Amino acid sequence: MRSRCAHALTAGVLTAALLTAGTAAASAAPSPKPSPSASTSAGASTAAITVKASANEVDQGGTVTFTGRTKGLKVGSKLLLQHKNGTKWTTLKASTTVKNGSGYTLDAKLLTKGKEQLRIKGDDDTVSPTVKVTVK
Repeated sequence: MRSRCAHALTAGVLTAALLTAGTAAASAAPSPKPSPSASTSAGASTAAITVKASANEVDQGGTVTFTGRTKGLKVGSKLLLQHKNGTKWTTLKASTTVKNGSGYTLDAKLLTKGKEQLRIKGDDDTVSPTVKVTVK
């Protein structure tokens, strides 16, 4: 009985030592850095677009000015205005480009009555948060 206890105790001590050594080695090992192509191909992007509408409400055919800033998009990159049509996003006939300083301004006439959900889409598929404008 005594030798069984000694074996069990030895096995427990060795297991604990191996686990501790493995954990220490794992935490000391540097984590691998993802390659730029891996993050790009996975769709992860550091680009961002902000948007603000000049009005929350506009008469049908009225103009709304959208302004914002971009991060990670090159100067001259094309920006498109989109609205939600059912469950899909549709590109409207309003576009602009990223200016020096990463800002943009886009004017658009809104012709469809109702509550419009709008966003800005970059040429790299980056999209802004949605803004809502009611067209009367």
